[in-house]
Amino acid sequence: MGFYENRILPFIIDKACGAPAVLKQRGKVVPQAQGRVLEVGMGSGINLPFYDPERIDFVWGLEPSEGMRRLASERIAAAPFEVKVLDLPGEEIPLEDKSVDTVLLTFTLCTIPDFQTALAQMRRVLKPGGQLIFCEHGEAPDESVLKWQNRINPIWKRIAGGCNINRPVPQYLQDAGFVIDKLESRYLPDTPRIAAFNYWGFASKG
Repeated sequence: MGFYENRILPFIIDKACGAPAVLKQRGKVVPQAQGRVLEVGMGSGINLPFYDPERIDFVWGLEPSEGMRRLASERIAAAPFEVKVLDLPGEEIPLEDKSVDTVLLTFTLCTIPDFQTALAQMRRVLKPGGQLIFCEHGEAPDESVLKWQNRINPIWKRIAGGCNINRPVPQYLQDAGFVIDKLESRYLPDTPRIAAFNYWGFASKG
């Protein structure tokens, strides 16, 4: 991993993922996590203050980027529950089958190269009756916005650490075998419209 990806990009991503509109979305979903939690793409640990400590046994924080893990260290140290860092990508979840009560996926699915394998891994480790909590930006419903998403995505992906702005999040979850139990969506305010459409909700193994 080069200097830009390891030293500069993590700060840019942390800043973007900490925008007020994005933090508000995190505040809607993260407190619903409970039990043994797998957070896929923990990043800089920006979700950690949003967890309800009384509902959490511990959190596995899956994060392949050394730069992001470095940024997360202070938040991990301050967390009122145990955080077990897993320095692997979403395609390689080193946990046993049916070992997780909650999988948390926030603004992460956009960057996973082999998202099909990653989602299959998430489904594998989720317990029956467990919950996938998701909050992701992706494909816009308006044709004019989607056209620009598709046009800009190749360039966006190169400069934004592999982030894709046009992924159809609900479709990907359903194709992976998840049942979407609740789904909401909207354009986030004060955000470039091509990257502003947000999906959030809850899914189960079915």
